[in-house]
Amino acid sequence: MIAVIFTSQRSSYSQGYEEFNEKLESLANELPGFIQQDSSRNNDGFGISISYWKDEESAKEFKKIALHIEAQEAGRKHYYTWYHVKVCKLIREYGFRK
Repeated sequence: MIAVIFTSQRSSYSQGYEEFNEKLESLANELPGFIQQDSSRNNDGFGISISYWKDEESAKEFKKIALHIEAQEAGRKHYYTWYHVKVCKLIREYGFRK
């Protein structure tokens, strides 16, 4: 499994941001190899989103989609003061739930 970790700092510009997010999440859910996404953002605008993919090829295919490319450009131009992406191979997974 591959984890794509996207950390970012939001700018004050927000017009259209939620729409991009909803479209991208919906698109990812339809793609072969997509498993899930976890996201959180604090009140200061720092956020982290982790998307999980079956393999690296699946994650790369998402990056090639026109809407994703458009969202990246809008992110650089308007929505983020910075962002950082890490692509990791998930070695082990476990948890606890009461």
